[in-house]
Amino acid sequence: MMRATAAVLPALLLALVAPLTACGAGSAVNDYGKVIKGSKGATVQVRVRPGQRFSLAVPDNPSVGDSWELAEVPDAKVASFISKERESRGDAPGSGGTSYFVFNGKRPGTTEVRLFDCWRCGQARTPSTEDSKRQSGEAIFAVTVAE
Repeated sequence: MMRATAAVLPALLLALVAPLTACGAGSAVNDYGKVIKGSKGATVQVRVRPGQRFSLAVPDNPSVGDSWELAEVPDAKVASFISKERESRGDAPGSGGTSYFVFNGKRPGTTEVRLFDCWRCGQARTPSTEDSKRQSGEAIFAVTVAE
């Protein structure tokens, strides 16, 4: 009886713990924290506490040409970058969605996060046509970490 219990216990623990650690849908994180929405051409004020997780969210549709990237890493003493995640609104081709840039508030201070959407740039990462230059742009987030 003791051997059966010893063999089953690790499997039972794994079955109980696995759902708690799963991130789902290929995501690196399962907690976006406080979500702040932004868009091309806008500057959004963000206020968080030290240790608070937060995400900067922008509408995203790679099938039409969107390609959001972190233009520059912010001051890591104020906010540390964790990951970029994407959620689709549907399974159909062309479904839009949202890109989330996940951060953690560190020490009190201010920093700026710039996200750049290089529209239809491909591997070049620089708009090469007039249409691409017009459609590309930044979403800016002015981040303040305060007690």
